[in-house]
Amino acid sequence: MSEHPALLASQLADGKVRCEVCAHRCVISPGKKGFCKVRENRRGELFSLSYGRLVAAHVDPIEKKPLYHFLPGSLSYSIAAPGCNFRCKWCQNEDIAQISPSNEPGRSPYTPPERVVEAAIATGCQSIAFTYTEPTISLEYNLDVSRLAHDAGLKTIYITNGYMTTEMLELTIPTLDAANVDIKAFDESIHRKYTAGHLQPVLDACVALHKAGVWLEVTTLLIPGINDDETQLQGVAEFIATKLSPDVPWHISRYFPQPNFHEIPATPAKTIFHAIDVGHKAGLRYVYGGNLQTSTDTDCPNCGMRVVRRMGYGDAIVDLNDGACPKCGFRIAGVW
Repeated sequence: MSEHPALLASQLADGKVRCEVCAHRCVISPGKKGFCKVRENRRGELFSLSYGRLVAAHVDPIEKKPLYHFLPGSLSYSIAAPGCNFRCKWCQNEDIAQISPSNEPGRSPYTPPERVVEAAIATGCQSIAFTYTEPTISLEYNLDVSRLAHDAGLKTIYITNGYMTTEMLELTIPTLDAANVDIKAFDESIHRKYTAGHLQPVLDACVALHKAGVWLEVTTLLIPGINDDETQLQGVAEFIATKLSPDVPWHISRYFPQPNFHEIPATPAKTIFHAIDVGHKAGLRYVYGGNLQTSTDTDCPNCGMRVVRRMGYGDAIVDLNDGACPKCGFRIAGVW
């Protein structure tokens, strides 16, 4: 299958169409593609070029997403179709996320939705994660996979930049169980400069996902001199605490230089520890450091008892009584 009719497209004058899947809301002329390069106007009709054209399929520990409060210790069948609606200069998956002549969608073999579900079951996974690239722009395929996954008793997960429209969320949320949204900066000008997207739609998506009952965790990759200042750290922490919930986990990850963004040094470990402290002072109950040697265990916010022990990816010991601390009875937020 080389093409698939796209959802959420409005026909305009002169054969143009407006794609309403992501917050760019591209107006696309006949024969042209949207910003993501995987949604194309063909004779006044919008098509997805990436439907079923997987560029990655792996079995990952759920903690790698990262999701720490969603089925800890389980495996997630993780897939990606090509393309992204951001242009992050530090992207570590640029070779599959950014479309070029060497990775045009049609170069990948077609994988039917049912094949993904079969593979997840065969490999002992409890969930299917749409990850590595940006799942928003593969809406049609993800919906078909997710419906089959739910029929088979599997959970579904988005690892996303959150640059979604309300219309896309309305279609996706009924078949989505968990998401990790990457808040890349908490300053509009910085966010726009380094991602080519606005900040507010990302925040709006976080609120919508959480309000709808999708299990939500947030990630921020701290990059020296870009998003690690006090104002932005406090901004993210206070947004999570007040607009979402103190129970939403915040993952603060250490940046390491990438081949296409090597001029900025690695994030100092002390910056991560300071950001964790900022999160706790804002009232967040679950704040985790990533990409450095630090504890990833979960402690009860009420009595301090260690209730989840993580020993590397995919190895977690959960000590909870029906989701509550066995010592004091405090309910630990998550899907256990």
